[in-house]
Order: sequence, then structure tokens, then C-alpha cells
Amino acid sequence: MTALSTDGLLFESKDLFIPDNKELKEALTIGLKKNFQEVSVDFVECPDLFGAPFNLASSGLCGNATIVEYGGAPYLLPLVQRDKLYDLNEICLKICRERQMSQYLAVGAGAGPYVLCNSNCEGIFNLAGGLDGKIVSKSHLALVDKDKQCERRNIPASETRTALLGNIYLSEGKTGQVLKIHCKKRTGNNNFITQIRESLASHFVDKDIGLGGTFLLKNGKAHQHVMQDFSVTPIYTEEELNTWLKFYDMPAPLVAVGTLVTNEMDLDLRLQHFHSFSPSHWGGHYHYDTTPDTVEYEGYFGIGEKLYRIDKPKETHKFGRD
Repeated sequence: MTALSTDGLLFESKDLFIPDNKELKEALTIGLKKNFQEVSVDFVECPDLFGAPFNLASSGLCGNATIVEYGGAPYLLPLVQRDKLYDLNEICLKICRERQMSQYLAVGAGAGPYVLCNSNCEGIFNLAGGLDGKIVSKSHLALVDKDKQCERRNIPASETRTALLGNIYLSEGKTGQVLKIHCKKRTGNNNFITQIRESLASHFVDKDIGLGGTFLLKNGKAHQHVMQDFSVTPIYTEEELNTWLKFYDMPAPLVAVGTLVTNEMDLDLRLQHFHSFSPSHWGGHYHYDTTPDTVEYEGYFGIGEKLYRIDKPKETHKFGRD
């Protein structure tokens, strides 16, 4: 199936608030200590994320940091709209031209290219490209196999289609200063990303802040879901949704990619969305860790300068966004 024409999609954009580094660090340190026993927050020179264990498609997260959301849960639920098929490379290139970027790194979470595997799947997007047409893909998809087990597959560079919905952190993939967050031993109820988001939202009230990047689950296990093939019966409630999804406890190491924003900004945004992959067969949608006493997170994030909302659903609902 051919992807929708990117030029025919509605692109809406908004400038994001960029906090002072010192204030941001203090807000996150105070907030994260309410949920984790050990916390460190610093701005550091971005390590080489191209190599292990992160294995991103570019070395860094810097340069024209942009938060991107396309589609939305209403295109999946209550019944799938299969025509909502996008070309992620074309979306990134359009933003590159508008932001005067010659290259990009796109990492994030979304519905995978069902056309590639003939099944609904999770997308763990991790690709680099540019105006020269070259693409490096370290993206993955995760699906539920015939035995109801999780199967992770690589997505080749020749496949840049993505379905239904996605949340992408876009940058030039350059090195530079990034936000490093390290946490161990969870003492509260929030997951790693929720606590980051709520810490920012409670301190920077009414400010539109977006972060994106990657984190490593170094120790412990994470409760994650993988979508089964598209439901033939409508899904209207969270209970019906959770019956359809397949949940697994996935062991470390897991590398997650995605975005978070502090509020919806009148754009019907998903507040947080991260998918992860492992060197073995695991991949899926991050919910929370299941090993609070031993869990350890190490994350690297860029501060979004601008947000793009693409093909926002005209009719919306609020379930299926956890």
C-alpha cells in the first residue's frame, strides 16, 4: 500500500519553552527524588550513542531539537483505518527543509509498518537520513507471533512507512550538551517517564515543554505490551483494549526511544510515548518497571525547541494512550 502524500497532510507547529538549565536540573532532581532512592541529573556532552548499548542511527541528539506527533489513537481504535499509512522519511525531510537541516536523526515510538510483516505491530523507530537521500536504519518492529510470543525484527532502510500514529524526537543527530538522568531503586508508583514529565509540569506551570531521546533500562524488568493483529471487533474501553493487547515482563537491557510533553497544547497530543528493544527478541511499548528494588535507568534527552502536529484526527477520544 502506498503511503499518504506528505504534502497533503496538515502540519501544525508550535514553539516550545526552553527552561534555564539550572532550573530544569533542580526541578527534575527534586521531583525524581520523590520516586527514586538514587537520582542524578546533569547536562553533559552527549556520549557516542551510535555504539552499544544504545545503538542509535547517529551519534548524538543535538541540533534543531524537534518533537513530532503524527496521527493518533483514533486511527487505531475502535477499528483500524488502514489508509493511515505515512512515510516517516518524507515527514522528516519536510521538517528538515522548513528548519534548514541537511540531515536528521529520528527516534521514537509508533505503530509499525504492518505492510512489511502483514500484521499489526509496534514500531521502534531509529533512523538517520538527509537531503542527500541516504538512509541508515536501526529501527525495529515487535509483533505477537502465532504462539503468542513476542518477536522482534529489524526494519530495513528500504522501508520507511509507518502506520496510524507516532511520537518522534527529531534532531540533526549531532553531538553536544544533552540532559542525562540516572535513577536507581524506585520508591514511588510512577514510571520513569511519568515522573520526569510530572516533575516538569508541576514546576513549570503552564509552560509547553517537550523532551525526547533515549533511555536504557540497565537492570530489572519492564512491563510492556505488544499489539496483536488488528481487532475485527470494535474496541471502545480500556478494559477491552487491555484484553486485546499482549503484555510481557521484558528483562534488561532494554533501549527505549520516544518523547514526552508537559501538556496537550490544544493539539490533542499524547503526553508520553516510549518503545524499547533488546539485543534478543524483545520489543514493545514501555509501561513501567516491575522490579522497584533493583531497577536502574540511564537516559539522554534533548530539549525540544519546536513541536509539529501532523494529521491530527478530526474526531478524537482519550483512551489507548497509556
